[in-house]
Amino acid sequence: MDTYQVVDQHRADTGTTHTDDVLGVKRQRRRTVTWIIALVAATVLSLILGIAIGAVYVPPEQVVGILGHRLLGTAEGAWTEATEAIVWDVRFPRVLLGLSVGAGLALCGMALQAMVRNMLADPYLLGINSGASSGAAAAILFGAGAGLGEHALQGSAFLGALAASVLLYSIARSGGRVTSVRLLLSGVTVGYALYALTSFLIFASGSAEGARSVMFWLLGSLSLAGWGTPLLTVVLVTAFTAAVLTLFGRSVDVLAIGDETSHTLGISPEKLRTILLILVALCIGVLVSASGSIGFVGLVVPHLARRAVGSTHSRAFPVAALMGGVLLIWADLVARTLLAPQEIPIGILTAMVGAPFLLVLIRRLHSNP
Repeated sequence: MDTYQVVDQHRADTGTTHTDDVLGVKRQRRRTVTWIIALVAATVLSLILGIAIGAVYVPPEQVVGILGHRLLGTAEGAWTEATEAIVWDVRFPRVLLGLSVGAGLALCGMALQAMVRNMLADPYLLGINSGASSGAAAAILFGAGAGLGEHALQGSAFLGALAASVLLYSIARSGGRVTSVRLLLSGVTVGYALYALTSFLIFASGSAEGARSVMFWLLGSLSLAGWGTPLLTVVLVTAFTAAVLTLFGRSVDVLAIGDETSHTLGISPEKLRTILLILVALCIGVLVSASGSIGFVGLVVPHLARRAVGSTHSRAFPVAALMGGVLLIWADLVARTLLAPQEIPIGILTAMVGAPFLLVLIRRLHSNP
């Protein structure tokens, strides 16, 4: 049975016609365009306000003027050098990192939910964040990765995430095929094992100050943001992930339906699942190495994106990326201003938002089995 036969069978089962399909596609396309335009505007506004609001308030017009001067070479305005340093050197890299990390987590969450066909899946379900956490703990508590200089923390975290990815892939392929169930169980196993390793490192160090540093990093923070290789890497990897996932959108649609349908349409579910696993592992490893463990974004945002524009992944991926970026910008803004001068770990805020959402989602799934 080819693609056209599948479509014809679907029309016969649902009583729809080709005209109905065309009108539905047009409506969905207009809805997607409307959402993307609105989210782009929300992203720009969030970037400006995220830079403007802080311990030192910078008027939004000055933020726009400084960014224009730095990025486009426009004329200097009536702002001080200190204000320009706050905007360009401190807050803009942090807000840009938040945008990229939020977008990347949302993209990986949506891809993972399609890979394992489980709407409760989260990017950290793969256990890659646990590997990054182990690497970061080793760097903070025992000086691992000292040869990397100022990038020792991020480098050790990324190497830990990479090791977890290799371990995960090896276990998932041990039976000869990478299936959704094997991938899911392998991720849970690797995650628990590496979480135990991180806890052991904290206990073995005997350093209360080091333990506090590790715990703050494990709960997520954008305080390490700054111009340099880590930020550039996060931006490029997130953009690359978004492009590849959007390109594979139709195949991901089929994969989310089931392996039998994938085989029917000439798509190898094992090959596609392997490609997505490698891509998600790379992206999560880079994100966690720069921002620590930030949970629930990859769980909550994909569901919001699907409710907005439907379950067609080529449309839902861009919407999810923008939603995730906006969400994390505002979460970080609250984290650094709510109890200023103290900074709340951003993972606490995302969990406070995500946990009630998860309970509602579980209740809906229970009532509609």
